[in-house]
Amino acid sequence: MRVSADREVCVGAGLCALTAPAVFDQDDDGLVDVLTPDPDRAQQPAARQAVNLCPSGAVSITE
Repeated sequence: MRVSADREVCVGAGLCALTAPAVFDQDDDGLVDVLTPDPDRAQQPAARQAVNLCPSGAVSITE
């Protein structure tokens, strides 16, 4: 699994950082930062949930 984010699409809702704080964070402008682009097995369910919750579709997963 590989996690990525499109900061041009991000609206700064912060659901990713709240749902998967080990994988995502927000910068000073509130935009998504990917902390762990290759999350381990324990982090993957939260990362998937964060992708599903993102209102703008800015975060994605590639298998």
